[in-house]
Amino acid sequence: MREFLPKTENEAAAIIRDHAARSAALAVVGGNTRVGFGNAVAAEATLCSRELTGIVAYNPGEMVITARAGTPVADIEAALVQSGQMMAFEPMDHRPLLDTDGEPTIGGVFAANVSGPRRFVSGAARDSLLGVRFVNGKGEIVKAGGRVMKNVTGLDLVKLMAGSHGTLGLLTEVTFRVPPRPKTEETIIVSGLNDAEAANAMAAVMALPLDVSGAAHLPLTVAWTFLDGQLPQGEATVLRIEGLAGSVSVRAEKLASAMRRLGPVTRLAEAESHRLWREIRDVKPYADGTMRPIWRVSVAPSVGHQLVAALRLEAGVDAYYDWQGGLVWMRMEAEPEGELLRRYIHVLGGGHATLLRATPAARATTLSFQPQPEAVALLSARVKEKFDPMRIFNPGKMG
Repeated sequence: MREFLPKTENEAAAIIRDHAARSAALAVVGGNTRVGFGNAVAAEATLCSRELTGIVAYNPGEMVITARAGTPVADIEAALVQSGQMMAFEPMDHRPLLDTDGEPTIGGVFAANVSGPRRFVSGAARDSLLGVRFVNGKGEIVKAGGRVMKNVTGLDLVKLMAGSHGTLGLLTEVTFRVPPRPKTEETIIVSGLNDAEAANAMAAVMALPLDVSGAAHLPLTVAWTFLDGQLPQGEATVLRIEGLAGSVSVRAEKLASAMRRLGPVTRLAEAESHRLWREIRDVKPYADGTMRPIWRVSVAPSVGHQLVAALRLEAGVDAYYDWQGGLVWMRMEAEPEGELLRRYIHVLGGGHATLLRATPAARATTLSFQPQPEAVALLSARVKEKFDPMRIFNPGKMG
């Protein structure tokens, strides 16, 4: 397949106009680290943003950065570290899980709305996004949003592009918030809780005035894979505290005291805590080099463990929980079982299930994205028609 690597917006726009005139489909990608994600649909060529690189504007005092879409995430993180700032949404690196290479790009992060463990308290990637530039399916260059939140012109359009998976346009530039990086962190580990007990414990913790920024439960089947097997033996319910050193110390001790009535408690200092949450973020237990189906399931925190328990009665499934139990990383032992999974999600009050990894044969018979309600699907179709009337962008990645 031919690959286009435009170096400017105008060059990208010309390529898109040519393909729109011929109704020729384009696979829109950034660093191509999520290749294979979605339902395969043939495209004539790949349109890649990775030559659109560089930080356009960054004043740490404003806590806002603007970068071209193909800028490597590693370059963004390096600049932010020097200024004591961060991407609050902790974007996942999909390469270990999907067994891909390439370099994650900042445009790809926002196009897929990639969000990590801090999501349940700090918001998703789209909640940090202030402005975008992109080329739509007509080959028109569009600018929306601005460098500060009070400039709300086009704000809905900005949020629309986040998570659109390249189906509405090629992102060329993004502007987003970068808050201060915590000075330190510590993780409290409670051992021996089953899934239901852990869900109740995490709910209780979130009601305490301790500003917990990470809450995950690692059942026995996965806990041993983290930190090279150095976690305490058994199930691990892990709770992160971040901030100034003095505050972290005091809050961590209060949290540990509150948790000791539930089970044995241990504490991880900054370096190990940071490593643990990166491994949780990047789904280390299931980065196993296989093609066993992986689901990313978002439900109410109180029902995640019920969903897993129900599925275990009918299918081979392994799982662990992030976002206080509201994000379930699930590995199926054989088939994706998409219909069964989504039926249980519906029964338990609704949510979203996205198939991140599977064999090509399994993808051919399983919807990768959660089916939309009829009204939402109609609205999405109207938006698609407006942005990409010839339907040339990423046809296999429409939910």
